[in-house]
Amino acid sequence: MPRAARVYVRYVEAVNRVVGRIVMLLIFVMIGILLYASISRTVFNVPISWVMEMGQFLLAAYYLLGGGYSMQINSHVRMDLLYSRLSPKKRAFTDTITSFFLVFYLVVLLIGGMSSTEYAITYGQVNYTAWAPPLWPIKLIMTVGVGLMLLQAIAFFFKDVARARGEEIE
Repeated sequence: MPRAARVYVRYVEAVNRVVGRIVMLLIFVMIGILLYASISRTVFNVPISWVMEMGQFLLAAYYLLGGGYSMQINSHVRMDLLYSRLSPKKRAFTDTITSFFLVFYLVVLLIGGMSSTEYAITYGQVNYTAWAPPLWPIKLIMTVGVGLMLLQAIAFFFKDVARARGEEIE
């Protein structure tokens, strides 16, 4: 494989590894927020209106920003009817073909995310709830997460092409 592809894979995987490991800590923030709400409601009888939305926003950030890292460590869900029976080279070849569908899907999501984020920023879009938080931060996070997944999918494509040719990119 060309040196540029190797460098690309190395840097994209390094970025996704750092982002993924930092985002893993969001689970503790979610636990803290939900625990705070539970104590507030049961002990002090003071319900908090923003808790569920904040939990949903954090969960979306958690799985979208962690998506590239999940792909990198091969912990994503895979439909495995025939795939496991293939040799490693045939798996890599199959993955190169399916990568085009994944990249197309992620490009469409990225374009939609950028458009939606731009709209939210331009018009000051807020959620229609009692809390009414601005939506641009979560839309921006979602767009960045899809972008990181797209970069990781392209890195996977390069790795699969190399594997199909009998090489490895580490």
